Amino acid sequence: MSACLFDLDGVLTDTARIHAAAWEEIFDDFLARHDQRPFDAVHDYDEYVDGRPRLDGVRSFLASRDITLPEGGPDDPPGAETVAGLAARKNDRVLELIHERGVEAYPGSVRYVKAARAAGLHCAVVSASANCRDVLRAARIEDLFEQVVDGHVAEEQQLAGKPAPDTYLAGARAVGVQAGSAAVFEDALAGVEAGRAGGFAIVVGIDRAGQAQALTDHGADIVVHDLAELL
Repeated sequence: MSACLFDLDGVLTDTARIHAAAWEEIFDDFLARHDQRPFDAVHDYDEYVDGRPRLDGVRSFLASRDITLPEGGPDDPPGAETVAGLAARKNDRVLELIHERGVEAYPGSVRYVKAARAAGLHCAVVSASANCRDVLRAARIEDLFEQVVDGHVAEEQQLAGKPAPDTYLAGARAVGVQAGSAAVFEDALAGVEAGRAGGFAIVVGIDRAGQAQALTDHGADIVVHDLAELL
């Protein structure tokens, strides 16, 4: 093993709850106007949204409710009833919540990353978030990582989002290793699927939401509640 590839939200930083809250607000407002039951911030978030790029998350959730919207485009305002419009509203809201609540890194994760670096392992962040670097800076952990593969990199390199393995494979390339020599650390079901599909040496699931069995079923080799358990 020569490299560790970490998801951001829910693995390194306590921001998954902020994302879930933002999605719940945006979808509930939309669903109420369409006489649909509310968004489930646990099941719907874990199954259709968590770990995926924003646009894919919107598409995946709407498909689960048999709702079809126009795709729209990057210039769509946040109020537009398009896939792009809903994604823009969610991004605006999550940035507001991050500003209001702040960002904290999980102490156990910080300890683990520092130990991995001390052991000579490459460390990179692989996240679907376009706000990844802002969150890393806000949590004061940006300097712990050699490379960051985020939503901007995925767009520039035209990488498919999780559960496709493309972004994790790009993370391995960025630190100069093969997938078989790298470990993936994920809390999202789509993320562990991506790690398994990419042929990585080991996929570690981090259970922050009581979904240990689901993480295993989707491809995690081992599941822990906190990365400090591995020290």
